[in-house]
This record gives sequence, structure tokens and C-alpha cells, in this order.
Amino acid sequence: MASSSGTSSGGSSSLMLQNSGSEESLQALMDQRKRKRMISNRESARRSRMRKQKHLDDLMAQVAQLRKDNHQIITSINIATQHYMNIESENSVLRAQLGELTHRLHSLNEIISFLDASNNNDDDENNGGAAAAIFEATSMINEPAFDNFMNPLNLSYLNQPIMASADMFHQY
Repeated sequence: MASSSGTSSGGSSSLMLQNSGSEESLQALMDQRKRKRMISNRESARRSRMRKQKHLDDLMAQVAQLRKDNHQIITSINIATQHYMNIESENSVLRAQLGELTHRLHSLNEIISFLDASNNNDDDENNGGAAAAIFEATSMINEPAFDNFMNPLNLSYLNQPIMASADMFHQY
């Protein structure tokens, strides 16, 4: 029995040595796998950081380009607005000139109507027509100011330039 217990104890210690050796190799294998996994994880994290950095760089470049485009659009809008304001001012000046010229034309047409009516009356009376109208017009120069208003030779107030500028209309 002793021998059997010795053998069994001897077999048990050799099995233990074998188990101990296989546990060590198993532990070494697990450590090796753990190191590989750790290295793989580090490499994966490095690649992830690189991708994230590249994505961030791409987004920053896109932001810079969009800001540049936005600045160009704002500049174009400002130029177009200024051009619009200039055109609007010119249109206002032209409208004012149109109104004044229309008023002048109306006044001149009234003067012509008055002279035609005056000539018709003179033609009937004197048969001198145009000569009488010219004589009457020149004789009116020496008359008081209120009579000179209708004198066609004294219409210098109608020959005044139209004074309007684009600056006048910027306040509206």
C-alpha cells in the first residue's frame, strides 16, 4: 500500500508539475493574448483618433470655405444694394424732372393758346396779325411786373435749370 500510495503520490506530484507547467503556459498564453489585445486596442484607438482628427480638419476647411463664400455673397449683396439705391435715386431725380418739365410744357401750351387767341383777335381788328403780336409783346416789356408775367419774351423764369440731386432723396 505504501508503494501504491507512493506511486500515487509520485504520480500526483508529476501531474501537479504538469498542471503547474500547463497553468504557466496557459497564463503565459493569456498574457500574450492580453498584450496582443492591448496593442490591437491601442492601434485601433490611434486609428480612431486619426480619423477623428481628419474629420475635424475637413470640417474646419469646410467652415473656412463657407465663411469665404458667405463673405463673397454679403459683398455681392452690398454692391447690388448700393447699385439699387443709386438707380432709385436717379429714378427719383428723373421723376422730379419729368414733373417739372410736364408743368413747364403745360405752362408753355397755355401761353401759346393765349397768344393764338390774342393773334386771332388782332387779325380780325388790324389784319396785321404777327406784326401786331410782336409789337404788343415788345411793348409789354415796359409794363409793370404783374403784366410781364404773361409776356412770352419775359419767360426767363422758365429757363432756369432743374436743381435736383440724388442726395436729396436718400433721406426718404
